[in-house]
Amino acid sequence: MDSVNSPAARQALPSPAPRGRRSAAATAKPGRSPRQRAPTAGTDAKRERILRAAEVLFHEQGYERSTIEQIAARLGVTKPFVYYYFHNKQEILETLSWASSVACFTVLDDGSLDHLPAHEQVAQALQRLIAATLDHHPAAFFGYRELQAYRPEYMAAQKKLAKHFYARLCPLLERARAEGRLHFNDTKITALAACSLPGFLYTWYRPDGRLSREAVLRELSLLAWRVVGLTPDPLQTSKTRRHP
Repeated sequence: MDSVNSPAARQALPSPAPRGRRSAAATAKPGRSPRQRAPTAGTDAKRERILRAAEVLFHEQGYERSTIEQIAARLGVTKPFVYYYFHNKQEILETLSWASSVACFTVLDDGSLDHLPAHEQVAQALQRLIAATLDHHPAAFFGYRELQAYRPEYMAAQKKLAKHFYARLCPLLERARAEGRLHFNDTKITALAACSLPGFLYTWYRPDGRLSREAVLRELSLLAWRVVGLTPDPLQTSKTRRHP
């Protein structure tokens, strides 16, 4: 799992980023200044410990039932130690959730897929989004379980981030359809339907469950590809074509 203190996790992406890189407008979290203003390698490690302890607590007993005191107890520290790095419990939740949102909704931003045909870019974008959701378990699911816990400013920033993603995905869908590689009707509905599949993971996914992470990624990718009209496996077909 990428650190929630990485540069990507600090970005609010207030507007669509230029192709090949993400927006340079970075904040610790949308609409709120960081509690600890001069991060270093040492302080980032301490923030990370707090976040990981809180993530486990929020997952095990829910956000509402979890307290700063319990987070501190898990770490063997005092509450002031936690408050030095975070304003409150809500900020911890939003930090965890923002990292997963950035990971999911910037999968088309690095330009690494630009050389591929449109339908293969769509296939890999959907697979990357699902993989990012799995890799950020359980924090990626807090937005579905704890929707009432977020500030309006946070929700607005997350919506803007999602729009940034769909503004790139939808033209790819339409280009691939025009080339005869995809078959669907309404572009936005198709995009939303395909990308909503990993959202249901929070009701049943377990890292130690019957299927491995790789198996779950494979199954959900195939389902998402079918939603947009990609059959058979576009990535395997591409590999076969290039390496007979």
